[in-house]
Amino acid sequence: MHYKNELDDLDATAMADLVRAGEISALELVDNSIYRCEQVNGLLNAVITEMFDDARQKASKKIPDGPFAGVPFLMKDFAAEVAGVAFQEGSCFLKNYIPFQDSEIYTRFCRSGLITIGKTNLPEFAIGVTTEPKLFGPTHNPWDLTRTPGGSSGGAGAAVAARVVPMAHGNDVGGSIRIPASACGLVGLKPTRGRSTLAPHYGDLLGGFFVENGLTRSVRDCAGLLDVISGPGIGEPYMAAPHVGLYADDVGKDPGNLKIAYSTVTPLGDPLDEECIKAILATAKTCEELGFQVSEAAPSFDAMELWTKFTTLLASGVAWAMSDWSRRLGRELSESDFEEFVWAFGQRGFALSAPEYLLAMQDVQAQVRAISSFYEEHDIWLTTTLGQPPVELSTLVYQGDPFELRRRMARFSPYTYLSNATGQPSISLPLHWTEDNLPVGLHFTARTGCENILIRLASKLEEALPWAHRKPSICEVL
Repeated sequence: MHYKNELDDLDATAMADLVRAGEISALELVDNSIYRCEQVNGLLNAVITEMFDDARQKASKKIPDGPFAGVPFLMKDFAAEVAGVAFQEGSCFLKNYIPFQDSEIYTRFCRSGLITIGKTNLPEFAIGVTTEPKLFGPTHNPWDLTRTPGGSSGGAGAAVAARVVPMAHGNDVGGSIRIPASACGLVGLKPTRGRSTLAPHYGDLLGGFFVENGLTRSVRDCAGLLDVISGPGIGEPYMAAPHVGLYADDVGKDPGNLKIAYSTVTPLGDPLDEECIKAILATAKTCEELGFQVSEAAPSFDAMELWTKFTTLLASGVAWAMSDWSRRLGRELSESDFEEFVWAFGQRGFALSAPEYLLAMQDVQAQVRAISSFYEEHDIWLTTTLGQPPVELSTLVYQGDPFELRRRMARFSPYTYLSNATGQPSISLPLHWTEDNLPVGLHFTARTGCENILIRLASKLEEALPWAHRKPSICEVL
């Protein structure tokens, strides 16, 4: 095939427009994306499972007339299953497992016209802020191959930033969409609790902390993808209030006279990197210049209590994941089948009693009420997504104490887990770069159900501080 590098800079919306206009075929787009993947994945290790033949077959047939008709896509290898394709969640325990049923989120992606060319790398059971599983090896950040792309959707972030695909699936239980969005210079939105579905396999994960969505390079793609995933399945335990109209229609609309609070102090009192402080202050100034009411403020709550109990709940989540797969596969758990951190963290979860779990959830919810009161006076809380630019690979590795590693993770990502606990929507936007050309994401959190406000604000900032022209040097290898 003839590789068309002019396609690399198009977002998914533009690609679908070309397909609808008959200026390019879905097969050409898919072939181009596969070629791109073959050229750069040896450097990145972002795509761990190829679906090239299946993608070409689907691209050769009639494409669903959805908003992303014919656009190549990648699935994260976690929670969302694809029938007939290896599904391993970064764990040796699941090695060679083949699902027999599609997840509903994958069905919705297909219905929108997206064509999946493969599956992306992640830490074991998606527990981690870096993507360095022993099963598949580390994923490298396209902006600097020595650094982490973040996690847990690190493979997705690296692939989108390197222009393998214009957007990719991700999910988020403590920042797993927004962390790689920041580290890879992308847009990553965590929706409101209950905005989408985990059907058919799950009703909720960890009391609704876990949500589905994806990573994109443009705000309009982010909005369009949110339209694709939105809506409950049958018998959902949580349902977000439905949005009237399309999120795609919110792009470019006036968000109103927003009251935006910013903070350069982390909840746990850990220091922010100077680049992060610089990014927050510069973005706050831009927001003020755009006419918004900007002030310095932050929610008041017991941050250590929230972080400790949230971490306790995550440990129970790891123990649940191990137990769930033990039951589904009919296999006994063995320490040799898991990474040291996951096994040790899971053992902490197994040691919890049912009352201890419920008490931890009660304590988290008490802090959620304190945080939520902040949004009675402020529309948006602005921070950076991470506490520092992307760090070198192997920095965030296990050293014998799972809670010590969790504490280092919290210093790297000091804010993202808060909106998983509260259920509020948050978005990471690539608004700042260091002198070394490393991306620093800015993190905006809104009231529950207000993804439309985040999209409107994000599109204003995309116009004021455009990032589409920025791309990592790996994009020039072809």
